[in-house]
Amino acid sequence: MNFPAAVKRPITQFSSPAHQPPKPLKPHQSLIKVPPSLFKQSAKPKNCLKNDSFTFTGSRASVSMSSRVNRIRASPKDGNYVVDEVKEPSFVEFITSERIKVVAMLALALALCNADRVVMSVAIVPLSLSNGWRQSFAGVVQSSFLWGYLISPIAGGTLVDYYGGKIVMAWGVTLWSLATFLTPWAADTSLLALLLVRVLLGVAEGVALPSMNNMIARWFPLTERSQAVGLAMAGFQLGSAIGLTLSPILMSQAGVFGPFIIFGLCGFLWVLVWISATSSTPDQSPQISKYELEYIQSSRPKSFKVENELTKPKVIPPFRRLLSKMPTWSIIVANSMHSWGFFVILSWMPIYFKTIYHVDLRQAAWFSAVPWSMMAVVGYFAGVWSDNLIRRGVSVTFTRKLMQTIGFAGPGIALIALTMSKSPVMASAWLTLAVGLKSFSHFGFLVNLQEIAPQYSGVLHGLSNTAGTFAAIVGTVGAGYFVELVGSFKGFLILTAILYFMCTLFWNIFSTGERVDFDESNQVKQC
Repeated sequence: MNFPAAVKRPITQFSSPAHQPPKPLKPHQSLIKVPPSLFKQSAKPKNCLKNDSFTFTGSRASVSMSSRVNRIRASPKDGNYVVDEVKEPSFVEFITSERIKVVAMLALALALCNADRVVMSVAIVPLSLSNGWRQSFAGVVQSSFLWGYLISPIAGGTLVDYYGGKIVMAWGVTLWSLATFLTPWAADTSLLALLLVRVLLGVAEGVALPSMNNMIARWFPLTERSQAVGLAMAGFQLGSAIGLTLSPILMSQAGVFGPFIIFGLCGFLWVLVWISATSSTPDQSPQISKYELEYIQSSRPKSFKVENELTKPKVIPPFRRLLSKMPTWSIIVANSMHSWGFFVILSWMPIYFKTIYHVDLRQAAWFSAVPWSMMAVVGYFAGVWSDNLIRRGVSVTFTRKLMQTIGFAGPGIALIALTMSKSPVMASAWLTLAVGLKSFSHFGFLVNLQEIAPQYSGVLHGLSNTAGTFAAIVGTVGAGYFVELVGSFKGFLILTAILYFMCTLFWNIFSTGERVDFDESNQVKQC
């Protein structure tokens, strides 16, 4: 049960035996004086975890507490009850907090991640013309990134769970920036060298989202995680918009490979700032305020060690147990469909607008970039709405199902309307709606990873990303062959819409917002 934010309360005193002066209270604590005989707590033992209602009754006084209580510690001998309460930060405190700096750096990393991968979506047009590549082979070149992306998510997710998101993200950005920087050299050397560099880019970028999830789980309480994911993924989507809009401009000024060099150098600069300005966990940060640290720590279950400290799980995760639960498969299916739709739209929309509506490359990139900007904006507000639903008492399970339904059914309907558009402006409007609604799925399956398996969120993200990469390869390469054989881009978009509807049904049947027991030895006992 969730309750409204607690206000700062004065010490409430009841008739009780003489007692020693209590120890100084922390900012998020209140002290209740009451004899043990007058204390009643409904259906919960003492020292229970957060989010419950405590009622104190007696012949002389009655107090009912319905705040977001973190825990209650009793001292029956002197009648002291210290209650840890969560005081919600103000908007100014939130946007100036250390955890916002962390999520801002994550957003920049994800922006670079996506910008580096989408440059090829624009560069593939002049490269295909200069090298005489057919559309099917152009799809192979673009999908070479996914070959590397297929390799790293499971191993990368395991490394994230073991070493933490800060270290793994730093190495990932370093390697994918190097791969981006070396792309011009590779393209001039040989086709094999170009494919190998693209594979390295995919390998390095496979750790980005698991690292992001790990850092958010460590730095943000449950009621802020959707908002944090929304901010981070806004950077991810803006990376698509930046890459698609700037690449044609940079190519016209610095040649086909200009964007690769510039984005690669930006990645090296990001790594220097990330290493020097962020910490793996809040308690390791020298810049964090005492109030923010206490707020983060008091807002999370004390028994959940994975988030609060660098507790290392098993080196070899329990894959069989992970794959034996249907909530795992609901995430795998959702990630697969999300990746299919994402990479098909990302890789083929510039070519779609150029082929169907006969616009030039710069216009095609612009029509394809606008939707990603909308996805960043819609994604943030969707995250805020998701957090607010949970704060108001809506179950986590219902919230995740609602977000995922909007994130899949909405794009399915919009893609069907896109195929009926007669002008590039209308097509771009429907594509913008499809991509904008797609952002709701970030607060379905993507946040759900932290909820059903917090201690294995990295490796579970890796498993689902691997399945998603298979789906993305099939979708990206399949779109090229589908167009060659059937002669219709529109037919492939209709097929994608049908798959969206089928995956929506699967998610609503098998997903859950509750923690799933994947490892009996690490099972957290519920109060």
